[in-house]
Amino acid sequence: MTADLPELRGARLILRGPMPQDVETRLALGRNREIVEAYGGTFDPNATFTRGEAEAAIRFIEQQNCAWVIDAGCFVGHIRLHSIDWQDKRAALAIGIDDQAYLGKGYGPEAITLVLGYAFGRGLHRVSLRVLSSNSRAIACYRKCGFVEEGREREAALVNGVWQDDIIMGLLDREFGSS
Repeated sequence: MTADLPELRGARLILRGPMPQDVETRLALGRNREIVEAYGGTFDPNATFTRGEAEAAIRFIEQQNCAWVIDAGCFVGHIRLHSIDWQDKRAALAIGIDDQAYLGKGYGPEAITLVLGYAFGRGLHRVSLRVLSSNSRAIACYRKCGFVEEGREREAALVNGVWQDDIIMGLLDREFGSS
């Protein structure tokens, strides 16, 4: 993670850089069917989530230019801006809540709002994202944050043998905070 990336604080969470203990927390969370499928993966109930996979998950966050751990007392997920284009003043957003106990409780919108404030505060004009059409929880979260559906990529992901559309959503700087 970029050394100059600030810690962002919300009412119930902190967005921060990864720490060594995050590996243990991520390992203990294992795999959850709903979360794996929301990421577009195929859930295998017989697969063991390994220490190597937990280490790789945390290392992935560390290697991004603009990514944070979502900390609600401990690691619960991560959020990042990627595909940042300073010429066109745009970026894409990705978020993953890896602890099922934190799903549907407002932690996603809180983290997204903090990152959008950071992004638009640094001069970005547009933030976009992609979400599987079957992920109604995430779609509701993104709408709550002000994102609007801009398009759809039909049958873009094969999840558990079923084709899913990718919904493309976006938010402009002037729309942020007006929802």
